[in-house]
Amino acid sequence: MNPKLRSILFWIHLVCGLIVGLVVGVMSFTGAAIAFESQIIDWADRDARHAAPPAQGTPRLTLEEMLAKVKEAKPAVPPSGVTVSPEADSMVTVALGRGASVYVHPYTGEVREPGAQGWRSFFHTMEELHRWLAASGDSRAVGKAITGVANLAFLFLGLTGLFLWWPRKWNLRAMRPILWFRRGLKGKARDFNWHNVIGFWSLPVLVVLTASGAVISYKWASNLVFTLTGNEPPAAQGPGAAAPVAVPTPAPGTKPQPLDAQFAAVMKQSNAWETITLRLATPQSAGGPGARPEGAPRGEGAPRGEGRAEGRGGPKGPQASAFTVREQERWPLFAANTVSLDPFTAQPLKTETYADFNSGRKLRTWLRFLHTGEALGWVGQLIAALASFGAVFLVYTGYALSWRRFVPRSKTQPVASSAPVAPPAESKTNAA
Repeated sequence: MNPKLRSILFWIHLVCGLIVGLVVGVMSFTGAAIAFESQIIDWADRDARHAAPPAQGTPRLTLEEMLAKVKEAKPAVPPSGVTVSPEADSMVTVALGRGASVYVHPYTGEVREPGAQGWRSFFHTMEELHRWLAASGDSRAVGKAITGVANLAFLFLGLTGLFLWWPRKWNLRAMRPILWFRRGLKGKARDFNWHNVIGFWSLPVLVVLTASGAVISYKWASNLVFTLTGNEPPAAQGPGAAAPVAVPTPAPGTKPQPLDAQFAAVMKQSNAWETITLRLATPQSAGGPGARPEGAPRGEGAPRGEGRAEGRGGPKGPQASAFTVREQERWPLFAANTVSLDPFTAQPLKTETYADFNSGRKLRTWLRFLHTGEALGWVGQLIAALASFGAVFLVYTGYALSWRRFVPRSKTQPVASSAPVAPPAESKTNAA
């Protein structure tokens, strides 16, 4: 590389890192902290989700009766979704508004708060820091803007860092210090070695994390994914959702089928399902703005219209019941089927799977789950966590190297004696 260009890139890299380093450090640490949020919550919440077996002969409550129990216990927030599992000893999950949920015993009607409140509070704080530096109210938009810019700057730092890392000579002697850790180093040499080695091995993952983060943060970046794949970007930011399904107008006075009958119809056409969720239409403000729906991926709320009945922005007239089905054997791991049902006849109207998505929506959904590593299961989450933790060390070593560059250590100088020094005896003899 031209030495002059290398020098320019170095100073741009250094100044940019000094400006955004603290924010990048916070985002990296919190990203590593929430990497296994879903697994930890599931483990800590296992007792709360368990429904004790009822007395023999006790009938199972209908879903309408369970929702009535929830409304009685939580009158301030309307139910926004119902999730059932195939296990007989599993509680039914009822979502409240856009960010909370409760468990309902399917036989006794007991309404139970989710467990693991300490873990949930910890992860909530980490996520608030990660997304908008824990800002609240009107300041949240400012915090989100700061993290968005810092994320883009981190992507730039990664790319310029690769150019600065590029060795002048491709031989073992030149490559070894920048490819692996060296023992016995201290101070500047150690920090330089760590910065190069960690930066090199974590760069591919960090590029994916930052690029996908930009797609989540900015609508223009999300739209670019669709444009580059030759597809029309959706109106709302996000992977996009299934188009509303028209429902034949029923005869006057026709009532919707019971929810149990609708769930049963969905179960019949689903293979080895893991969970089935029905999103209920609720007032748009329920649950407060910005809340994350139960089970939604971190870093991004559920797109408008995804997995729920259409609200005020949907078509006029009868609304299709929209069910989200997660099957046990699925690929990609984040894939879910959307089944639209006629609520008056419980007849399926449309089933949309991941294979039905256009290329833009497929890529956008992949980016959404690559950002958390969940696209590749626990292995992907571990890789994302290690890369995020490595980014914390990049921030530390970057600041340490900058400090040593701008604030050099003062060298200890020997103190001169103020008393006159007598000439050696040999000198006196010569003088005589």
